Amino acid sequence: MTFTSRPPRENNQAIFGIRAVIEAIRSGKEIESLYIQRGLGGGLLSELKELIHHYGIVAQQVPIEKLNRITTKNHQGVIAIISPIVYQKIENIIPEIFERGETPLILVLDGITDVRNMGAIARTAECAGVHALVIAAKGSAQINGDAVKTSAGALYKIPVCRHDNFMQTIKFLQESGLQLVACTEKTKEYIYTPDYTAPTAIIMGSEEDGIRNEVIRIADYLAKIPMFGEIESLNVSVSTGVILYEAVRQRGN
Repeated sequence: MTFTSRPPRENNQAIFGIRAVIEAIRSGKEIESLYIQRGLGGGLLSELKELIHHYGIVAQQVPIEKLNRITTKNHQGVIAIISPIVYQKIENIIPEIFERGETPLILVLDGITDVRNMGAIARTAECAGVHALVIAAKGSAQINGDAVKTSAGALYKIPVCRHDNFMQTIKFLQESGLQLVACTEKTKEYIYTPDYTAPTAIIMGSEEDGIRNEVIRIADYLAKIPMFGEIESLNVSVSTGVILYEAVRQRGN
């Protein structure tokens, strides 16, 4: 079977039917989400699974009711959502940053599931000069039309790296010489402690669950935003802006 390379971004849309999804993947469409009916079988599905494995696409096994809510047409048990952007690999981006003589500033998002928060974060990151966003393939917000709109188009400008093995990606950043700064309330240190003029990956977690414990254990710095009011936390997109612009302040000096 012949595979093709992935092309530039496409508009966000749903494609349904096994053959249609196979051809979309073969033609290089960037798959944002792929839903397969539980218990579905057949030779054509085996061909689809081979393509999924080759491209590292994450598929979700779902009940038929979920598929029927997405479309009332004959979906044959398979629906794919096409991404409006092309995902990149952080393994390719980090060496390029160093080769340009620049100091990497990477933003890692751990479990950000709200598309509008994702868009707002991307907008701030692009304005702050972040080199790339890193997200997990599972448990992250879809990069859809709402996310792109909220980002004011920033998601078309800043590289977004979506990785299946999130912890392996975090360790790669650390092994590449980047310090890991985890923004969390589980510390007494404030965001002003780290030296952001060094190669840095700033990690932000969801408002509900925060940063996963495995990341906190290997982070070089744990840092929190000082809070003086009665409300215990900021919106994650606001928190991201606060810590990013501390990095901007330090690098500007």
